[in-house]
Amino acid sequence: MIVPYLVAPEALEELLPDQPRYRVEQLRQWLYRHPVLTTAEMTNLPKSLRAELAGRLWPMQVEAQQTGDGGRTVKWLFRAPDGAAVEAVLMGYPRRTTLCISSQAGCAMRCTFCATGQFGFERHLAPGEIFAQVAYANAHLRAHPMPDSPARVGNVVFMGMGEPLANYDSVREAIRRMIEVAGMSGRSITVSTVGITPGIDRLAAEPWPVTLALSLHAADDHLREQLVPQNRRYPIDDLLAAAQRFQRGHGRRVTLEWTLMADVNDSADQARSLAAIALELGAHVNVIPMNPTPLAPQQRPSPERTRRFVDEVNRHGATCTLRDTRGTEIDAACGQLRVRAAT
Repeated sequence: MIVPYLVAPEALEELLPDQPRYRVEQLRQWLYRHPVLTTAEMTNLPKSLRAELAGRLWPMQVEAQQTGDGGRTVKWLFRAPDGAAVEAVLMGYPRRTTLCISSQAGCAMRCTFCATGQFGFERHLAPGEIFAQVAYANAHLRAHPMPDSPARVGNVVFMGMGEPLANYDSVREAIRRMIEVAGMSGRSITVSTVGITPGIDRLAAEPWPVTLALSLHAADDHLREQLVPQNRRYPIDDLLAAAQRFQRGHGRRVTLEWTLMADVNDSADQARSLAAIALELGAHVNVIPMNPTPLAPQQRPSPERTRRFVDEVNRHGATCTLRDTRGTEIDAACGQLRVRAAT
C-alpha cells in the first residue's frame, strides 16, 4: 500500500477504492487536521483499515530525536526508505510553536557556513514528505505537549535543509496542503531563499500571503560570493529587485536573515550597509549568531560583538532583532544532526 501522505489529499479515494466516501474523509481529517503518531489512535476507522495502514503512515521514519532548552526545542532526523535523511526542528515559545522544515535532502547551494551544504545535494523531497514534517510535529505535540507553548504548530519556516525555491513545485504543493487542506494561515508560513530570483517571482504570483525571507548574510557581492556561491548567478541587486517585486505583489514585509560570523560579516561597515539595504526594502532584519559546525571554518562571534552589530544596524534606522538561539546543546543548526549521524 502506498504511504497516504505521498498521495494528494484529493486522491485518497484511489488509495482506498473499497471504502465509502465518508471513510476516506475521516482518514483525510486524521492526516491533515488531527494527525496522530500511530494509526491505532485513528479511533473512528475500522480496526482492519488501521491495521492495513499501520507501518505505512509516515513516508520517513525518525532515526534520531534530541530535546533541549528544557523541553522547548526538539530536533528530528528523519530517514526515508531510499536512505535520504532530512531534519526538522520544533521550537516552543509562550505564544507560538514554530517548526523549521526541510525541502530537500542535502543542498546544492554550497553555502560555506552551512553543515547541509557540506554534504552536497541528494534529491528533492516530494510534497508529502515536506508536509509530513508538519503533520509529525503536530502529532508529537498532541502526545507530548511542550511546556508553556501552544500544542499545535502555529508557524512553519522553510529554513531547514535545502533551498526551497530550487524545489519549487513540491514546496508549492506542500504549502497548498498546509493552507487549503490543513487550515493554516498563509501569513504563518515563511519561505527562506538564498536568492533564486525566478523562484521569488513565481512565489509572488501565488495567491497565498506567505512571508519571504532572504538569506543575505553579506551586504556586498564580493563577500557574499565567498559565503553564498549562488550570488555569482543572482547578485545582490537582482535579489533586492526581486524582493521589491514580491513586496509590491503581496504587500508583505520581507525579512532579511543574517547569520553572524566572527570576523567575517560582523563589522560595523557590514552593519551599516545592511541597514541601508533594509531601509531601501522596508525589510526587517533577523540576526542569529552562527551555530558552529565541524565542517565549516566560521565561528560564532562573542555576545558583546553580536550586540554591537545589532545596535549598529538599529542605530542607522533599520529594525533589527537578535533571534533567540535554540538548541545549541542538541545540534539544532541546519545539518548538524545529520553530520553527527554520519560521523
